[in-house]
Amino acid sequence: MAADAKGLSPDVRVLRQDDWDKWYDTLIRGFGGVPESAEERQLWNSLTEFDRSIGVWDGDECVGTAGAFSFRLTVPGGASLPVAGVTMVSVAATHRRRGLLTAMMRRQLDDVRAWGEPLAVLTASEPAIYGRFGYGNATVSLTAEIDTTRVRLSVPDGTDDVRVRYAVPADVLDVCEAVYARLVPARPGMLARRPGWERLGVLDPESERDGASPLQCVLAERDGETVGYARYRVKPAWEPSGPHGTVIVEDLAALDPAADAALWRFLFGIDLTSKVNVRGRPVDDAWQYLVSDQRRCRPSLRDSLYVRPVEVGAALEARTYQAPVDVVFEVEDAFCPWNSGRWRLSGDAKGASCERTADAADVALSVRELGAAYLGGVPLASLGAAGRVREVRRGALAETSLAFGAGVPPWLPHGF
Repeated sequence: MAADAKGLSPDVRVLRQDDWDKWYDTLIRGFGGVPESAEERQLWNSLTEFDRSIGVWDGDECVGTAGAFSFRLTVPGGASLPVAGVTMVSVAATHRRRGLLTAMMRRQLDDVRAWGEPLAVLTASEPAIYGRFGYGNATVSLTAEIDTTRVRLSVPDGTDDVRVRYAVPADVLDVCEAVYARLVPARPGMLARRPGWERLGVLDPESERDGASPLQCVLAERDGETVGYARYRVKPAWEPSGPHGTVIVEDLAALDPAADAALWRFLFGIDLTSKVNVRGRPVDDAWQYLVSDQRRCRPSLRDSLYVRPVEVGAALEARTYQAPVDVVFEVEDAFCPWNSGRWRLSGDAKGASCERTADAADVALSVRELGAAYLGGVPLASLGAAGRVREVRRGALAETSLAFGAGVPPWLPHGF
């Protein structure tokens, strides 16, 4: 990297194991400087992929951090696609406005391309930052605060056949992971967890509880088989009129509607509580269609997973399409110019091909909008209505938007 205005020449290099503590301290300081528990710090050390992580160094001082986890992501059609999970990005406040973030993004996307991974994905602490590097918001998550004193559940047949029992979270990690793994292929945006990542779900530092209980867990069982689980905390509270505690749902997964309903019924009925708080849930979470009053659940949405096609052709070929499509995209990608130009996508529910073409464009868009629409949760037609996608051939946008749908909304189950 060239010297900046103060004559410094920061060094961008792959992270070495003996530099991890300095590197991670820089990251923690960039996010406010609150120390993590020893357990949490050790977990992130064990999950760090050193050969996929980079640091920026000014002499002996680490002034920038970035990493890329090697994930597999479910895409429309059920394929599991290798992706780079961009993470741990920070720049020291002393070195802002010197191009360090751009330099790390440049190095990282070049590396991802060299690794043969057609997509990069991330969750954004500040969403305004990553659009200029081609990342588009592809999924949203649901948050709700349910007043269980006023809201009732109407559960489906078979719910009473499901047994719910308490379990120690760490002791039933394997059976919970087995439930999760069966769900991954069914929904775009879900991550196939590599060994070690299951521990993130039971990490329970006291500093993160905010007055709530340690992590609790229940299993849903039918005929001796585990068909679901819920992890949660209870935050007690009392008012002059009586108890007013809150159930905080950390994670819930179920293999069928009855198991799902049994878990929600349990959470709604915990003694001495009057609210259930949920966050980071899929937008079509089934409990919404079991409650007596959605308005008293105070639902809201938040941006979640950002997607960036690194190799447009390979990314579009990797998924399927819910309706036949034959369209020429004119793609703009200033940051990764190898993607710019015209691409013919032909595909259906069985598969797809995407190749360079000299044919006239049907739809014009930037790689950011292509990333937003990729998992099927953001309609291309909606981006067109916002002026972010341009229809060149009349009728092409509606046809393509229909084909890009996924049938089930994409969802990122946890951050990274």
